[in-house]
Amino acid sequence: MYFISLLKFRKKPTKEMIAANMKSMELDEKEGIKFHGIYWTLGRYDVIGIYEAPDEKVAMKSQLRRSDAIASETLVAVPVEEARKLVE
Repeated sequence: MYFISLLKFRKKPTKEMIAANMKSMELDEKEGIKFHGIYWTLGRYDVIGIYEAPDEKVAMKSQLRRSDAIASETLVAVPVEEARKLVE
């Protein structure tokens, strides 16, 4: 399953917060998450993450690890090739 997470820092990021997030990403990868892109952005959200996870439970566990430091809105993404097959 593909996911797009729209993330907002709850407070000003610090080097320690970034280091903790990198450790969380290592745990994510061990649980089967594959990151396709992480982008810091300007505007409403601070970061956008694009990743694959085995299922929604693994994706949710990943977001919960960061919930003290980062607010998130996560979207399920369906590749366009698969979505086109759904159109009758």
